[in-house]
Amino acid sequence: MTSRFTELVFDCHDPERLAAFWCAVLGFKVIDRSEGKVEIGSWEPTIEEVRARQMPPTLHFLQVPEGKTVKNRLHLDVSPIDGSTDDEVARLLGLGAAKVDVGQGPDRSWVVMADPEGNEFDVVRSLAPSHEMITPKG
Repeated sequence: MTSRFTELVFDCHDPERLAAFWCAVLGFKVIDRSEGKVEIGSWEPTIEEVRARQMPPTLHFLQVPEGKTVKNRLHLDVSPIDGSTDDEVARLLGLGAAKVDVGQGPDRSWVVMADPEGNEFDVVRSLAPSHEMITPKG
């Protein structure tokens, strides 16, 4: 008997706003919404697919009355796929993220950020092809 990792849930004040932010970050779409809840993902899960193999989890944003008070014990890491880490950090700042200091120190290869409700996440190494790989040889 096993289980599947199917959803990651964020408690938040404004599920619509946070879902829109993370859709823009990850290229996800809204796949379900109801009063006080929005689910986003890169695919629409079916029971058959989830039972057959591990699939990417969806993200749920649930409205709660209390605010965030301490650093997250769990966070997401994101990797840009078509630009540099610096370019992605600039894009995310434009979407409403903020750079934050959680004690990581200045000499890190990743950038710690927070989404519009203060949930920390890291922008890590770029997965974009290097310039050498896309430049024609001559």
